[in-house]
Amino acid sequence: MKILPSKTKSLLLQRAITVITAALASTTLLFSAQVHSQTDVRAESNLPLEEIQLFAQVFSKIKSDYVDTVDEKKMLRDAINGMLTGLDPHSAFLDESAFSEMQIDTRGEFGGVGIEVAIEDGVVHVVTPIDDTPAERAGVQAGDKILSIDGKSLAGKNLNDAVDKMRGEVGTPIVLTVSREGVDKPFDIKIIRDVIQLTSVKTHDLGDPGYAYMRVTAFQASSARNLEKKIKKFQAKQAIKGFILDLRNNPGGVLTGAVDISDLFLDQGKTIVATHGRTADSESSFAADSPDILDGAPMVVLINNGSASASEIVAGALQDQGRAIILGTQSFGKGSVQTISQLPTGSGLKLTTARYFTPDGRSIQETGVTPDILSERTQSIKNNEDQQLREVDLDRHLVNDATNPSEKPSKEKDTLQWITQDSQLRDALNLLKGINLAKGTKDAG
Repeated sequence: MKILPSKTKSLLLQRAITVITAALASTTLLFSAQVHSQTDVRAESNLPLEEIQLFAQVFSKIKSDYVDTVDEKKMLRDAINGMLTGLDPHSAFLDESAFSEMQIDTRGEFGGVGIEVAIEDGVVHVVTPIDDTPAERAGVQAGDKILSIDGKSLAGKNLNDAVDKMRGEVGTPIVLTVSREGVDKPFDIKIIRDVIQLTSVKTHDLGDPGYAYMRVTAFQASSARNLEKKIKKFQAKQAIKGFILDLRNNPGGVLTGAVDISDLFLDQGKTIVATHGRTADSESSFAADSPDILDGAPMVVLINNGSASASEIVAGALQDQGRAIILGTQSFGKGSVQTISQLPTGSGLKLTTARYFTPDGRSIQETGVTPDILSERTQSIKNNEDQQLREVDLDRHLVNDATNPSEKPSKEKDTLQWITQDSQLRDALNLLKGINLAKGTKDAG
C-alpha cells in the first residue's frame, strides 16, 4: 500500500468532502428540518472518509479521462440514484418530473397506459394491469416482461426510466415489446395512451339479495370515502347480510387509505397497524375511531399474490381482529413503509423508513398474509402461476428477521374474472351464506 504525504492526503480529503457535499446538498437541506429526530442516528457512526475519498477519485477520473465530456450534474444524480437503488426495491430518487407524476398518482389521475411494474434482475415485469385502462384492453397481462418501448431497449434502464417512457400525452401511441410465459417469441402490443383515472372502488351485483361485493383497486386518499359512499348506497336499498371486499391484484398505495378503509369495518379503539423505524417520526400506531359500518355482518376479504402493501395492512388488521375471513392465496409480502419528501430542487426522495406490523405484532415482509382459507383459482389460470412476482423475488428486498428467507411461498398468476369463472369469489359467497345459515340455525335453536 502506497503511503501518501500528509499534504496530499489533506488535499484529496478536502476535494472529496467538497464533491460529496455537492452531491448531498439537497438531502442535507431536507433532513435539517428533522434534526430533532435524527441526531441520535447520525451520532451512531462517523463519515467513512476512505470511501468518500474513493468516490472523489473515481469522479475525478471519469471527468478527466472518460471518452466523452460528462455532465457533472447527471453524474451526481446517478450517484444518488445508485445509493438509493442499492438499499431496497422501493427507495428511489425522483427527479422533478417523476415527483410531479407521483403526486398525480396519489390524486388518482395521469396520462399513460395503466400498468403497475417492478424490476427484477434488470428486467421490467408487469405486476398487474390496472382495471379498465388501455393496457388491460390491449391484452397486457401480469407477469409480462417488457423488453423495449417504441423499439428502444430497456436493458440497463431503471424503473423510473421505464415508467417515464410509458407516461405521455393522451392520444399518443406506444408500442411495448414483451415476452410472455408460454409464448415462443417476444411480440409487440400497441397501446394508445389515455387519461388513467384510478377508479379505486368498484361494485358488482352478485345476484343474491343482501350480499355486497366491492373491489378496491388501489389505495388513494379518497378510497375510504368512496367505499363508504358505495356501502351506504347499498344499505339504503337493502340490509347487508354479507360483504366481500376484493383486494386481489391491489398493489397498495397511501398508508392513510389503508388505515381509513380498515377503520370502516372495525369498532372504535381496535388497533389497525403500527409502524416501527429508526426515527421518532417513523414510530406510529393507528386505531379505529368510528363504529363498524356493517354492524358486525359477516365479511370475507379476497387476496392473492398481487395484493401488496396497503392491501396487506387491511387484510392483516381485519384478520388479527377477527373481523373478516381472509380467503385466497398468499399475498405479495411488502411490509415496509415509504416516506416521500420534496427536496429543495423540486425533486423528491422516496425512502423506506419503517416496517409495519399487524395488530398481533406480525411483520408480513417477505412472507405476506396467509389466508384463513386457501382457495386456488381455476386450473387454466394456475398453469401460469410462475409469471407473477412477489416481494421476496425483488432485488435487495428487506429481510423479515422473524422468518427463514429461504422459505418462499409459492407463486401464483391471477386474472380477475366474474362470478361463473371466479372460483374464489364463489367460495367467498358460499362461505357467507353458510355463516348466515349456521347463525340462523343457532338462533332458532
